[in-house]
Amino acid sequence: QVPLVESGGGSVQAGGSLRLSCTASGFTFDDADMGWYQLPSGNECELVSSINSDGSLYYGDSVEGRFTISRDNAKNTVYLQMNSLKPEDTAMYYCAKAPYDGFWLSRLRPGDFDYWGQGTQVTVSS
Repeated sequence: QVPLVESGGGSVQAGGSLRLSCTASGFTFDDADMGWYQLPSGNECELVSSINSDGSLYYGDSVEGRFTISRDNAKNTVYLQMNSLKPEDTAMYYCAKAPYDGFWLSRLRPGDFDYWGQGTQVTVSS
């Protein structure tokens, strides 16, 4: 069983919206700090947003005001609502579980965390 499964990616025009979902299994979701990373190219991911079990939030500068992260503990799911999408948002988006409470790296390689999804592609055309 894959512990993190993302969905919701796709191709949209600039200004459009997408909602990514990540459904988790194999650990206590309520206690987990969850986040989204993006991999535009190359081999280094950048932290887009995170939501910790205590409700604290983080947004990267490039998505602040456009993206909203949320979670539904009853469904073991974390969401990323992406509005006003720009071509520079084009990337593979990965869901991740922080290895320790509140421990997030701004940049890392895919799979550096033990709990890491398979990714969902977001493509924004101008």
